[in-house]
Amino acid sequence: MDFLLAIPRQVKIGDAAAFAGTTPRAVRHYHAIGLLPEPERGGDGKRRYGYEDMIRLLWIRKMADAGIGLDDIRTAFDGTQSIEETLERLEETLAAQEAALQRQRAAVHQLREAGSPLGLLSPLVTNRLRDLPAGALRQSDLDNLLVSERIFGPLGPALQASVYIVLAGHPGLRAEADRLDEAEAALDDSVDPHDPRVEEIAVQRCAFQKALGQAIEAAGLEEAEEEVFDLYDADLKGEENSSMSVFEAIGKMPYDFSPARLRCMELAIELYAQDH
Repeated sequence: MDFLLAIPRQVKIGDAAAFAGTTPRAVRHYHAIGLLPEPERGGDGKRRYGYEDMIRLLWIRKMADAGIGLDDIRTAFDGTQSIEETLERLEETLAAQEAALQRQRAAVHQLREAGSPLGLLSPLVTNRLRDLPAGALRQSDLDNLLVSERIFGPLGPALQASVYIVLAGHPGLRAEADRLDEAEAALDDSVDPHDPRVEEIAVQRCAFQKALGQAIEAAGLEEAEEEVFDLYDADLKGEENSSMSVFEAIGKMPYDFSPARLRCMELAIELYAQDH
């Protein structure tokens, strides 16, 4: 009997939160969103929680621990939504979370197998490039693949992989690519877009792209690219970059290119298109 008399009729927020297995901050949030009616305050101005308050708080915690969202918990208490509707929504949420978790585990496995940031890209890309010698892929190459994947989806960098496969096996082409990259980088804001160097570098870039295309053809990589198309159509189409179009993605990606460098790129594209 003395034990029962020692049990408080009301408790403060800290004790209520501790008993329910939550925090005072969470309890205050329940009050703020109307999920838990705010109790009367004592003479000291602090909230006092009685038996009914604690029962409701315990049910809130049980439902939250089961994964039921706070909005659904509120409607369950209000009677505006049946428990069956709530559970159906919860199953849909859990299924989506499970699928996301499986994708995350697959990404971790792929990253571990690749042993580099390459493993974070689409399997279409990593599968094509995983056998390259160590150091063949530079960070700038990975950056380009990452941007290409974001803009074009997995198909873009998977096809672009042919370039890096060829460059890894042709030191001369890699050296020429480096030289052209340096020459184009030198076309900064101090260079007039109509400077003769702009057209000269564009002609050289066009010639390089032709040589690169010939090397890709000689290596028989077209067949591998056809396989990429088949895999993309079968398994991955629409999974990446679904939230925006290619043009929207391009418009949101900044490029720090000078007017001279942009003109060089445009000229190189025009020259290449004239021969194809």
